[in-house]
Amino acid sequence: MKKEKTTIVVAGLLIGVIAAMLVFFGNPANMGFCIACFLRDTTGALGLHSAAAVQYIRPEIIGLVLGACIVSLITKEFRPRGGSAPVTRFTLGAFAMIGCLMFLGCPFRMILRLAGGDGNALLGLAGFVAGILTGTFFLKKGYTLKRSYKMPNLEGGIFPAFQIVMLLLLVLAPAFIHFTEPEGGPGAKHAAILIALAAGLIVGALAQRTRLCMVGGIRDAVLFGEFKLLFGFVAILVSALIVNVALGYFHPGFAGQSVAHTDGLWNALGMYLAGFACVLLGGCPLRQLILSGEGNTDSVVTVLGLMAGAAFAHNFGLAASADGPTANGKIAVVIGIVVVAVIGSINSMRKVEA
Repeated sequence: MKKEKTTIVVAGLLIGVIAAMLVFFGNPANMGFCIACFLRDTTGALGLHSAAAVQYIRPEIIGLVLGACIVSLITKEFRPRGGSAPVTRFTLGAFAMIGCLMFLGCPFRMILRLAGGDGNALLGLAGFVAGILTGTFFLKKGYTLKRSYKMPNLEGGIFPAFQIVMLLLLVLAPAFIHFTEPEGGPGAKHAAILIALAAGLIVGALAQRTRLCMVGGIRDAVLFGEFKLLFGFVAILVSALIVNVALGYFHPGFAGQSVAHTDGLWNALGMYLAGFACVLLGGCPLRQLILSGEGNTDSVVTVLGLMAGAAFAHNFGLAASADGPTANGKIAVVIGIVVVAVIGSINSMRKVEA
């Protein structure tokens, strides 16, 4: 157990350094890694939303999936499974993304924003923890999306193979792929392809071996008194903070933070929705990508839901911006909280009925 905790902490320290260094190599400030933002950018690059400021196929996402896939094949942990409530998972994924884009970041970026001195992330963290606590209430009541089933290897290999196609599209840049114009927004800020891909591969491999998941860390601490996964994210925070201070990227405060807004209520509510939905999904966006690399098609459906949520958010004016949340976004977050609560309630009652 001590060795396992040490491994998780060391992995967290390395991931924090990599995330902070990605900013040095060109990624947006406090956004060395953001699963929600990077899936949003990739969704835009495929033309599924038309927000020109956030369109770029992010190599980090490709690397995360392939890194997890390669390691799982080596360790014989590539075990394709699926078939557990796909429509429900898709819906939860979509609303989790809407919550993230209200906050302007996933749980991973929330930690990196804290490491950069962004005080708004503290409010996001409070909402996130509250959402997870709400979700654990349903877990204690017997919430379940029922069992998954063994799938053929081909089924589990489709999503990792698709990432290779995405890499080719990024490198070849055909006319039907959209890219943010230089200085046109966050999508134009990115590390070189090889650097970003290598970072994704390393983080994907580390996350696969350690099962890093911030949602799972808080959930396990509440349900079982087990803190080892949380130690990993504390390590990410510490190492990213050290690198940010060393490079001059640490700017404490609330105003003027990169790709962030100062509406505390909606920062908190956005992450409340994200945390609530992710508990019912069984993991944060990072964990869903890692499981997708291991052949878990339930997680693939969740990732597709996250991408659909990004498309909805930018096509219908739901995503927040540096100017703050939109009216449509506020309505969507409230609806999302209600929908996720209904899903939690119904799937808890089914357990009782069974």
